Amino acid sequence: MNRLKKNWRLIPLFAVLTFLLTGCGNPTISALVPKGPVASEQFDLMKLSLFIMALVVVVVFAIYVFVLIRFRARKGQTGVPKQVEGNHVLEIIWTVIPILLLLVLAVPTVAYTFKHSTDYRQDPDALQVKVTAYQFWWQFEYPDLGIVTAQDLVIPTDKKIAFELISADVNHSFWVPSLGGKIDTNPGMANVFYLEASEIALFQGKCAELCGASHALMDFKVNSKSPDDFNAWVESMKAPTAIPANAQAGEQLFKDNCMSCHAVDVSGLGLGPNLNGFADRSMLAGVLEHTPENMELWIKDPLEQKPGNKMPAFGKEAGGPLDDNQIKDIVQYLESLK
Repeated sequence: MNRLKKNWRLIPLFAVLTFLLTGCGNPTISALVPKGPVASEQFDLMKLSLFIMALVVVVVFAIYVFVLIRFRARKGQTGVPKQVEGNHVLEIIWTVIPILLLLVLAVPTVAYTFKHSTDYRQDPDALQVKVTAYQFWWQFEYPDLGIVTAQDLVIPTDKKIAFELISADVNHSFWVPSLGGKIDTNPGMANVFYLEASEIALFQGKCAELCGASHALMDFKVNSKSPDDFNAWVESMKAPTAIPANAQAGEQLFKDNCMSCHAVDVSGLGLGPNLNGFADRSMLAGVLEHTPENMELWIKDPLEQKPGNKMPAFGKEAGGPLDDNQIKDIVQYLESLK
């Protein structure tokens, strides 16, 4: 008991530390640091709603304190004070004011909701991107450019990106906090919205809908480039890849074991992520640092790294057909896909 009495003083300290730590984290996954016009408009709505809520709290507490002081018991007062009930003017005021505050918040909210769900799929000035969500990875198709990629979404700055989003299995939710709000991806039904990046940066995207064992690991990257750099990226994706001689053994092993699921050409679709340009991606499977060592671990036993994913294990220790040297050869081939 004495020990508890001594330690209770630490509770305020932990409360303050908890409050401070809430401000720590990656700024590219914060809706409070907008990096595009859609995110900026949504942030303005947050600030407006916060201002209205703060105003209501201040006014209510001011009235509360005034009543406590004005109508407190005084020395020499006996009996029950005079009771005052009903005031039509005050009742009208505190009914009308909340309605006005709700209108102030509702009008821009409704306007932005319809604006941000505008379908730009027929706009020739917008970049068209079709997003397909899988357990637990993301596929990005650029139908006008003839490009398919996965996990890393590359976009130009200062250009509307018209998204069409679906799911290949269960419900997911596409969310890039720095660029705008989330939108669901549903099987059998396409949703549309648009985003825009106002600066060159690498943003983090996430799945915001509980979708299975590796929901928390279903991340992706959004790489915004200048228009010239984006055009250069498009050309580099379409350029044929020259496979060096020391990677040809791994190429054959890849064709024998992996080609049934993974395409490596610019427009190929498969059961797994398209690996064209794989060596240039910043992350492996969305969650591991892109290193040869992590690639070997992933190929040997993907379920150990990302539970619930549908890629089988290829390492002999996990019941697969490949030994360590063969896996190293495949890794060497994948590292040539630049």
